[in-house]
Amino acid sequence: MPGLPAISRFLSRRGAAEKPARVRGSGFTRSRSRILLAIAVFTLAYGTIAGRLLTLAVAERAPAVMLATAADGVSQARPDIRDRNGVLLATDIRTPSLYAEPHRIFDVDEAIELLTAAMPELDAGGLRAKLKSGKRFVWLKRELTPEQRDAIHNLGLPGIGFIEENRRFYPSGRLTSHVIGHVNIDNAGIAGIEKYLDATGLADLHDAGFAREEDQAPVTVSLDVRVQHALRDEISRAMEAFSAKAGAGVVLNVNTGEVLALVSLPDYDPNEPETALEDDAINRITAGVYELGSTFKAFTVAMALDSGEADFSTTYDARSPIRIASFTINDFHAQRRILTLPEVFVHSSNIGTARMALAAGIERHKEFMHRMAFFERPRTELPESAEPLTPQRWSDLASMTISFGHGFSVAPIQAAAAGAALMNGGLLMQPTFLPRTAEQAQKLSRRVVQPHTSDLMRELFRMNVDEGTARKAGVPGYRVGGKTGTAEKVVNGRYSNTKLLTSFLAAFPTDKPEYLMLLMLDEPQATEDTHGYRTSGWNAVPTSGKVITRIAPLLGVTPVLE
Repeated sequence: MPGLPAISRFLSRRGAAEKPARVRGSGFTRSRSRILLAIAVFTLAYGTIAGRLLTLAVAERAPAVMLATAADGVSQARPDIRDRNGVLLATDIRTPSLYAEPHRIFDVDEAIELLTAAMPELDAGGLRAKLKSGKRFVWLKRELTPEQRDAIHNLGLPGIGFIEENRRFYPSGRLTSHVIGHVNIDNAGIAGIEKYLDATGLADLHDAGFAREEDQAPVTVSLDVRVQHALRDEISRAMEAFSAKAGAGVVLNVNTGEVLALVSLPDYDPNEPETALEDDAINRITAGVYELGSTFKAFTVAMALDSGEADFSTTYDARSPIRIASFTINDFHAQRRILTLPEVFVHSSNIGTARMALAAGIERHKEFMHRMAFFERPRTELPESAEPLTPQRWSDLASMTISFGHGFSVAPIQAAAAGAALMNGGLLMQPTFLPRTAEQAQKLSRRVVQPHTSDLMRELFRMNVDEGTARKAGVPGYRVGGKTGTAEKVVNGRYSNTKLLTSFLAAFPTDKPEYLMLLMLDEPQATEDTHGYRTSGWNAVPTSGKVITRIAPLLGVTPVLE
């Protein structure tokens, strides 16, 4: 058939052409498989290497995780604390702390030698124990100075590093220590307002991780550092002048219960918290209880007046001492005559006050003391407080001695709060270290004496400064009133006539009181200027007058020329 050879030749050539193509396709497939296998091998190899590096990195830098956790744990921010005028009293500052990763330190002996040379206060033995402990992370020293940090940083030691922590700083130092309190090494509040803040939610915020920012709203307290400084300065001067072992004072706003100043000397430096452990560094105003002596006569007289069974014309027989069982009640400023109620107050008659308590009766006396909250622990924002010491058996003798401040011990802030109630119209307010308005205070208060009783007590307070035992508290223009107190301290179960606690409960201005102060001196000594006397009228009273002279203008009290 014509054309067949041509077709045969065409097909033959096509088959020959297709055969090499099939051979080449098989070779390409094998090459592609090899490439894919190589990629897989390299991927696996690199994946293994990357995984190993990651494992090593995690294992080697485990302390880094611990450092982050530690940094979070110790850098929890606290709010600034300011006084009522905005003066900064407490704030956070960033400070470095020194740590070690013992497993990364090659030569422990060299590290110890260099570290102790840079910081001699480090204990070589303790340092060695930490660096050979096998732990991944150990603290070496918290809160370094910048100079210490630079000195150690320049050593270039591997395994030694720093964490920036929050450290609490108190610009006012000792001035407000007993109110603001202090924190521990981990920035947790352990005293004063600092502890109060933690107890009222700050610690929970820290635990939940919501208090680590440094933009927390500042906390304002009721203190006025100007008043605080004046009170502390005058008490310090009085301690030196009268060789007293301690002194304390508190200033209240009688209409709000706000504490404007609280001083207790000796005090401590909250920037060095270990000084708070010293024996004398207690807050005597809230955490101490004392027999306040004749200061308590103000409450006995108020009880008699408020009952309606006594007035300024009521008389009491003070012609001779009262003898009951083996005890004798006598007067220091003995008048040896029948005294009216105002005369009992002005001459501070133990005999007259004792007869006043007997006339009231035990049950009424106890009820009045309960009414004034003298049987309760003082409750303020400060966690430091003490229970009052009350008689186990309330007898006629107990009632008589309690009437003039013996045999019944209370915290001074309780006496101050009760004194404020006698001045403000009869409302007992729980003292506070936080700002509060008069309206808020009245809603939280309770009436303990009638307004008329308060009017009479203000008159008696003023009378005592004009012509009684408190004449040295007179401050021209500011109409000061008050009640003195001199108590013999109990030593080895007996009252000592050589160790006295003197006090003065003062209010101003007496026509419309705004402020009340209680000031105490512990074991003041006689001086040439006191003519051998150690009683309140010669030390606590003039000291209070000096304080009022300084603080009345600061508090905006308008002087009146009399």
